[in-house]
Amino acid sequence: MLNRPEYRKALVFCGLIGVPVALIAFWFLAAVNKLERLVWQEWPQDLGWQHAPWWWGLPLLTVAGLVVGVVAARFPGRGGHVPAGGLHAGGITKAALPGVVVAAMVGLPLGVVLGPEAPLIALGGSLALLFASLVRAPQTEASAGLLAAAGSAASISALFGNPVVGAVLLMEVAGVGGPQLFAVMLPALLASGVGDLIFTGFVHWTGFETGSLDIGLPKPPPLDWPDVLWVLVLAPVIAFAVHWIFVGGRFTAGFVTTHTVRNTTLCGIGVAVCVTLYAVSTGRSPAEAALSGEATLSELAKDPHAWPVGALIAVLAFKSLAYGLCLGSMRGGPIFPSLFLGGAAGALLAPLPGLGLVPAMAAGMAASVTAALKVPVSSVVLVVLLLGNVDTVALVVLAAVLAFVVVEMLPQGPEIPPFSAPESGRARRPGSKRP
Repeated sequence: MLNRPEYRKALVFCGLIGVPVALIAFWFLAAVNKLERLVWQEWPQDLGWQHAPWWWGLPLLTVAGLVVGVVAARFPGRGGHVPAGGLHAGGITKAALPGVVVAAMVGLPLGVVLGPEAPLIALGGSLALLFASLVRAPQTEASAGLLAAAGSAASISALFGNPVVGAVLLMEVAGVGGPQLFAVMLPALLASGVGDLIFTGFVHWTGFETGSLDIGLPKPPPLDWPDVLWVLVLAPVIAFAVHWIFVGGRFTAGFVTTHTVRNTTLCGIGVAVCVTLYAVSTGRSPAEAALSGEATLSELAKDPHAWPVGALIAVLAFKSLAYGLCLGSMRGGPIFPSLFLGGAAGALLAPLPGLGLVPAMAAGMAASVTAALKVPVSSVVLVVLLLGNVDTVALVVLAAVLAFVVVEMLPQGPEIPPFSAPESGRARRPGSKRP
């Protein structure tokens, strides 16, 4: 393939467009993060509150629902894919770019319980196609798909700060290799995780170490059999719960299509109520139940003792409800809220006999994000990157494989069109004819 001139030209062009796409993705992320801090931290403090008051999310999320509803009903591309359908790399067009940007720049900072990864994938792919048309590069169906995937990978790598995560995630999301990819990859992933557990156990029991890539960094306590046994129980349970959140999101998406603007606004109000109930019941900031959870997950990992058991239970309950509503009505990515829910569940269950905080959070995040995305390899790479701890890789792999198997065996709920045109009013009833 490298001997073909057209492929080499496409490779060079993909490398070149990666520069402007990554720069725009960087400033997009910087703007979203700055707006989130401004709305949920700086403005409440400027008004004299230590953190956002309990009612803060009510007007913000109502506005978010209204704006996203208008974008979904009137803009080309409907503001992007419905997140309850998972991440998508296809269906990206240049015409969809304004709607994707408006829905993300309004919804995410105002507290929508979704992350920026899906808008980034759409943004990168759309920009790549736009730049190709500006330089009048010849485009076929195959070259357009290649350019869109390259642009999406460049933008998503800006979010995770790691090119490997972006490449692996786009490979799995785009379905490169089809069903055979998972048929081969899943047994290999499971076998490698079990092999790592066996090697870890024998090194710990015998004291005899084989060759490894360890360069001598400090290690956490070694894994024990209780960690493994708890993962066998907890990963399926967490995956089961996250899966039904997504099923709820798919039913919410069906509700929204009957009257997009009105019902999306109602969903925004529902999310606001969940966030408000969390703040009222715990006395904590409503921002912990709103937003993607990326910053809150970092705070939880650094100081889990700052979260009482009641607060962890409340954030799991109310953020899950808000997440399900946002999955079917708003625009954004499903990764970071699922990571937070898995991490919070791990922190809640960490005091179980023989289970520690690091293994519990590692397994919880792996099971949760795998159940959300159904891409086990990308989930393992992402969780290991977040943890910065290679000693829990075996547990992460085991949790991801178990979660993937569980969710594949469960009913998936109603279908969601991956990408559709804007509607001209109310959705048509099944079987009705267009005038």
